[in-house]
Amino acid sequence: MNKASRLFWPVLVTPKNAVVKQTEQLSRSQKLLTELGLVKSGSNGTYQIMPIAQRSVEKLIGLVDGNMQRAGGQKISLPILTPTGLWKKTGRLEGDISEFYMVRDRSGKQFLMSPTHEEAVTAMVATTAPISYRQLPLRLYQIGPKFRDELKSRFGLMRAKEFLMKDMYTFDVSEETARDTYSRVSAAYDRLFKQLEVPFVKVNAATGMMGGSLSHEYHYVSPVGEDTLMQCSACGFAGNAEVLDSATTECPNCRSSQLSQVRGVEVAHTFLLGEKYSKPLGATYLNTSGKPQSLVMGCYGIGITRVLASALEVLSTDQELRWPKLLAPYDVCLIGPKQGSKEQQPAEAVENELLQHLGQICGAQELLHDDRKELTIGKRLLDAKRLGHPLTIVVGARAVQQEAPKLELHVSGGEKLELDISEALKLVAEHSRQKKSLLAGRVREVEESRISQSIGHQL
Repeated sequence: MNKASRLFWPVLVTPKNAVVKQTEQLSRSQKLLTELGLVKSGSNGTYQIMPIAQRSVEKLIGLVDGNMQRAGGQKISLPILTPTGLWKKTGRLEGDISEFYMVRDRSGKQFLMSPTHEEAVTAMVATTAPISYRQLPLRLYQIGPKFRDELKSRFGLMRAKEFLMKDMYTFDVSEETARDTYSRVSAAYDRLFKQLEVPFVKVNAATGMMGGSLSHEYHYVSPVGEDTLMQCSACGFAGNAEVLDSATTECPNCRSSQLSQVRGVEVAHTFLLGEKYSKPLGATYLNTSGKPQSLVMGCYGIGITRVLASALEVLSTDQELRWPKLLAPYDVCLIGPKQGSKEQQPAEAVENELLQHLGQICGAQELLHDDRKELTIGKRLLDAKRLGHPLTIVVGARAVQQEAPKLELHVSGGEKLELDISEALKLVAEHSRQKKSLLAGRVREVEESRISQSIGHQL
């Protein structure tokens, strides 16, 4: 069980009459995560994730792992440092590399602190013993830190110089089978973002520096987004303005005039790369005739920390965090009586009974017991609301009254219910059931159109 009194939770305390000088524009998620002690700023553009938020990061990683493995992914780990010689071979070192960190070892050899790993994984496959067509398709992914020297690092975890990313690299025998892989991995992405229950937009996109013949982006719509998206309310078409004429109001799909602009935060990207990396780096397989043939590749990225921050940006209010159901640090927060109150002794008996039942229903790791009893119930309840716990149960004076004792149950979003113990436990059990259903990938049909606001052209 998790006890609030033991949490490392460095809340940002601002003196009552202090004048805070704002030196940068803050997003809603950045402001709340910092004020509530869930994320601390390190050096410019870097952030330290505290235990409460780290729980959410780990939950998202687990969700991504499940979906990638369901799509046939095998998890690996590649070095952060990539020799620049590999990037020279693919031609990417001649592009704009101003945002990339480079280092040299003591012998003068130059390395990139990898912002992405196409060259590294392709070189690894190229130097592996001859791969047979029978071993394909190959779908390798990792989750780890990436680095980019952002010119305008801002909005906290949404645009940081170091960030956590899931990147998958796929290898196929032909363009046709690579397109099938693209469809399968894209379906896994669609499923993941529906599980998070945050409205998203999937758009046609430019391939850019990555290269390739096909690309889609996943966006959360937000005023702080840096991409301009074009959406058609008539047919559901969506595209990045990079690949469309931003001046037009005519949908390229249905020719209606219901095309409008919104701002989006890119949280994931998929590319069909073809042979852009496999040819120059010599990544081949042995075909049915036993002859070497270039592998056809795809790459698929999800910004782990960006997804988390952007989801909070979309869902939260100015004063309170709102988490996707599957990413909330804890499912339930239990608040007991204040120390020294007249109801303390009988209320603690109810509190202890609840702790046992809740641990069995939602699991001890999903329960936060706010045992800071030197604080009033009101102060602890305010903290719980701002942290956005899905369910907060208060054991106060009404829980020990002679007639019809009641608990207070606060639902994230402001709803307050007065329930007896069995009713409160039923609501907790229902919340746990909904989570299990989402984890199994069963998204309610009535929610489909709301969650997935718009899907661009498919293959």
